[in-house]
Amino acid sequence: MARVTGLLLAAGAGTRLGRGPKALLPYRGRTLVEAAAHTLRAGGCQEVVVVLGADAQAVSAEADLEPYRVVVNSHWSSGMGSSYLAGDAEAHPNNHLLVALVDQPGLTVAIVHRLLLSHRPRRITSAAYRAMENDGVLRRGHPMVIDAQLRSAVASTVSGDAGARVFLQRKPWLVDLVDCSDESTGEDIDTIEQMNRLL
Repeated sequence: MARVTGLLLAAGAGTRLGRGPKALLPYRGRTLVEAAAHTLRAGGCQEVVVVLGADAQAVSAEADLEPYRVVVNSHWSSGMGSSYLAGDAEAHPNNHLLVALVDQPGLTVAIVHRLLLSHRPRRITSAAYRAMENDGVLRRGHPMVIDAQLRSAVASTVSGDAGARVFLQRKPWLVDLVDCSDESTGEDIDTIEQMNRLL
């Protein structure tokens, strides 16, 4: 079985939330970035790469990220794409990537483990969630596993704030959805009201 690098994108400034970087939001006795990185490791990722950006020095000082590989993306303001590419470049070249977002407090060890067990060679395996307000339609979300053999092709399409979205839209037949609705809604945190999800 190929090894897996957990790639945690945690570079945003949290502008809409207005509380500084989301990485430093408190979550169950630790920062959100610590909790997410721990979840990736506990779920089966052999290495974890954390990409910081906004207020990276403050995040590094406050959060305990010693067990993980930390990359600072100086171009974080250009969008998620530059953070993805920075993390992809740091990850072991032969590893699959499991890409996660720091602002999804619903990420669990079970979700990570389920995706890794479900992954098939030369494919992308994505967590998916059923939104009841949309008649329970299964929708692609994060995290997702990008096969080692697809990393170069995915990276060639990344720009701006799109991340892997362009590649996924061009080749949807390569994407396997794994229902994780029993573990999470898959939602992220963008507003003060949504901070209740951290409680």
